[in-house]
Amino acid sequence: MTATVPPCAGPVPTELFAAFCDDAAVFPPGEMPLARAVPAHLRHVTAAHAPLVGPLVVPQARLTELAELTAGHAAGSLELAVTVPSPEAAGQTLASAAALPAARLRFVEVAVPDDVAAAELVRRLTTALADADAGTGVTVYVEVPRDERRAELIASLADSPFLAKFRTGGMRADLYPDERELARAVLLAVRAGLPFKATAGLHHAVRNTDPRTGFEQHGHLNLLAATGAALDGAGEEEIVAVLAERDGSTVAGLVGALSPRVRAAFRSFGTCSLAEPVGELAALGLLDPDLTKDLL
Repeated sequence: MTATVPPCAGPVPTELFAAFCDDAAVFPPGEMPLARAVPAHLRHVTAAHAPLVGPLVVPQARLTELAELTAGHAAGSLELAVTVPSPEAAGQTLASAAALPAARLRFVEVAVPDDVAAAELVRRLTTALADADAGTGVTVYVEVPRDERRAELIASLADSPFLAKFRTGGMRADLYPDERELARAVLLAVRAGLPFKATAGLHHAVRNTDPRTGFEQHGHLNLLAATGAALDGAGEEEIVAVLAERDGSTVAGLVGALSPRVRAAFRSFGTCSLAEPVGELAALGLLDPDLTKDLL
């Protein structure tokens, strides 16, 4: 590590982790049935750790099922993020949001098809949302492809109302970017002033090797610390080192020194188990243990 590591002096302000953990329980590897995920999410948002909990994330294809499951729930009782496969699908999701009276649509996360050029994405997405007569209050993330379109698309998004989403893992080893690839993505976003979220593979707070699969997994706290370093002007090598750090106390020290302003850049990450990040943050001394009392 090239960075100076301050000691972790105990729990940090809760605002550093406010709505940090999006509830992606229905996605792999957890794949919780939606009929269980909805009541589980509603328990999370009334539990002691509720300040850390973001929206329930569901794919567009399951909105009809979600409407059936939430019939009779109080209006707006469920904050929702919806993943969609194309810009046009984003417009369709917004147009159909009225069919989900119990849900409050907060986020739409848009995949970029292979045949969509970076220069076309923002235009197509803007048109799709305009055609849907989108209202205010919905934040749109665009999943930045891990190919030659990345830099151009990040630059385009920085001049738009849309934010970025980076994929940090998956069910195959090749879906995990290495430290240098992720460092470059973070630097591009931070230097462009483009906020982002992360999805997949961030199963633990600190970088690790999954004992079951052998996959090298990024830590969500490493990514938070790396974002803070980028905001402070760190270069690529330092960001790579922060992402590669495997010592929990070192990573906790870096995170403990962060200003909550880092969250304006790194908004949230998707997790299929809310208990894991909350429990690990407390174990590292970054979270008041009282916030873990409702964990199952």
